[in-house]
Amino acid sequence: MTRVLGIDVGGTKVAIGVSTADGPALSAHVRLDTGPDTLARALAAARALDGAPAAVGFSTCGVIRDGVVRLAPNVPGWEGLELPRLLQEAYGATPVSIDNDVNAAAAAELRWGALRGVSTGVYLNLGTGLAAALVVDGRVVPGAHGAAGEIGYLQVTPGEPAFADGRVPLEERVAGGALAARGTALLGRPVTAAELLGGGHARELVDEALRTLAMSVANLCVVLDPERLVIGGGMMGAAELILPRLAAEVGRAVPFPPEVRPARFADDAPLLGALALARAAVA
Repeated sequence: MTRVLGIDVGGTKVAIGVSTADGPALSAHVRLDTGPDTLARALAAARALDGAPAAVGFSTCGVIRDGVVRLAPNVPGWEGLELPRLLQEAYGATPVSIDNDVNAAAAAELRWGALRGVSTGVYLNLGTGLAAALVVDGRVVPGAHGAAGEIGYLQVTPGEPAFADGRVPLEERVAGGALAARGTALLGRPVTAAELLGGGHARELVDEALRTLAMSVANLCVVLDPERLVIGGGMMGAAELILPRLAAEVGRAVPFPPEVRPARFADDAPLLGALALARAAVA
């Protein structure tokens, strides 16, 4: 089997892996912290891991629009980076496939995981941030500007501050980073989203966030009419709390409710997605 290389650049870390088989297994991998010169350090580490892959898959925070990275303020130097051009210069004739991290994770679920065989579906990522990937005809839909599924920008109340005001309304209410910040302010001491979801702290805050999330996900399912809703991301450490709440609201509000499942890949999902993108590029 040909060797392919996957690179995932997230808000805090870079994960790089090599695969020698068409499956969710790594034959070698390395991790770096993000920071200054993230891309240069990532490419140097990737060359050391495999200097001649058959294809490269690249998963990135943000979206690619007009040849540059957008909506990625958390990685120094990443916003506005001409990523496609730089990767083409680095790898020449080697096929390179790029997508955002949530779409890449969905690609892994489509190829090897909980979305395998699904024609119309939704992959929901609940982590520090919030986003979804939309699957139609067995493929992830990018949208007209590469930003399909960016549900963090959904408004919760009419007329509230939104994207044009520098805000991310739904994400600021329900994502892991927002829960941690709101819980810390409420309790007067540092807390994580995992603590809030796993304990009895700030129960009203958690219930409100889950109600808002469930309503938004149900509305998304009404629009797309998926056959399956797959949920992944770091917040799924509290799957026993989150899954029943989402499934109940989807079942109540959606005329033809989809099957609700946890994602197969909890760890390194975007990196495995990068490898799935590379495998597709080889094919």
